[in-house]
Formats: sequence, C-alpha cells, structure tokens
Amino acid sequence: MAQCGEDVGRFCSGSNEVSGAAATIPRELTEDERRVLEKDCHVVSDFRRQKFEQEAKKHWDLFYKRNQTKFFKDRHWTTREFEELTETEHEHYDAERVNAFPCDITKEDLSQFVPAASVDIATLIFVLSALEINTMASAVKNIWQVVRPGGLCLLRDYGLYDHAMLRFAPGHKLEENFYVRQDGTRAYYFSLEKLAELFQAAGFQMVSNEYIYRETVNKKEGLCVPRIFVQAKFRRPLE
Repeated sequence: MAQCGEDVGRFCSGSNEVSGAAATIPRELTEDERRVLEKDCHVVSDFRRQKFEQEAKKHWDLFYKRNQTKFFKDRHWTTREFEELTETEHEHYDAERVNAFPCDITKEDLSQFVPAASVDIATLIFVLSALEINTMASAVKNIWQVVRPGGLCLLRDYGLYDHAMLRFAPGHKLEENFYVRQDGTRAYYFSLEKLAELFQAAGFQMVSNEYIYRETVNKKEGLCVPRIFVQAKFRRPLE
C-alpha cells in the first residue's frame, strides 16, 4: 500500500474525518502505480465521450436516486477546514433568506438567480471534477460574476494520484487525469497548477491552494486506502 506521508489523518467508515497532512506537491508514485498509469494510455472515442457529456444529467440523477443521501455522509469537516463558513451560525443568520434553485453552471447564467457581485462566500465541494474539462473555465467565470469584490470561493475536490484515480481499469480514460466511472459519472483529478490556472484566468486571486492527504480505514475489511484532495480558497479582488 502506498503511503501518503508520515502525518496522515485517518477516518473510519461512519466516523468524522480528522485532520491530516497537507502539501504543495503531489505524492510520489510507487513503481507499480507508475506502470499502471503509463500502461493506461488509450482514451475512449470522441463519440463515447460526447455521449457521456450528453447523458451526464441522467447518470447523476440515477446516482442520487439509487444512493439518495447515503453515499455522501456528513463528516462535519467543512467548518473545520473553512472557518469562514462558521458565520452561518451567527445570531443574525436568517434561513428564510436562503434561495435554493437548480442550475447548470456550465450553461445557465448564475446572475439570473443571484444578483451579480452579491455573494460573500461561494463553495465548490466536489463540483468541478464532475464537469467536462472544456466547460470548467466558463463555470468558474460564472461563479466569479456573482461573488462580490473581496468575496471568497472555497473549494475541495479530487486530487492528482488519489487512490480512486489509480483504480480505474483500462477503457475508462477520457483524457489525462479525467475518467468515467462504471455508472457513467465522471471524475477529474486536479493538480494544484490546473486549479490555480482555472481560477486566476477567471479573475480570482489565490489565497491558499494545497493537497490534503487522508486515509480511509475500513476496520471490518482491514483496508486502508490513501485519499488525496485539493483544497483551496480564491478571492475576487477589490475593485
């Protein structure tokens, strides 16, 4: 089993996530892992890739119909990692002012739902990785336009060389670091450079940007797998 570092946080199935190591460079691959990635050099056809994009909504709808809220458990890590979110516990926080709406941020104009330059904090928690690569830039720019000057965008997503990335069998690769799962949903595994490039091109300034190392421990099965995420904060400059 490849190690993520000496100071790696652990969490068990059904428990809360705890703090672990952070780094600004990706972990070093083992020789076996390197060979696996080098061997998987063929990508799916353009036809299949376009089909996955066209049917993305259907695949995610089926995912949530099948799993409901059981798959993504609340590990209570968001307020620990992003202290800015604790402001929602302020005595003046008014739940009646929350505006819930569905929106395809790759196609629909967010300012039709939220006034431009009005949002203090936007969160992207495992969002960008599910998008087709060529739509990520427009999605980030869409978010930029509704964040107020001085406001923040907080992000966590899948990181380069995450255990899940190394488990894909041949035939699931869409592009470098971009894969399709068995159920048709997709996942991109970010480098810090790719993430910074996306947000800075949209007009954001980088506040922090790092890899987060975790270990998922399944005591019943006796398994321990290394997880790698990217975690970042980006600010819209004051005008």
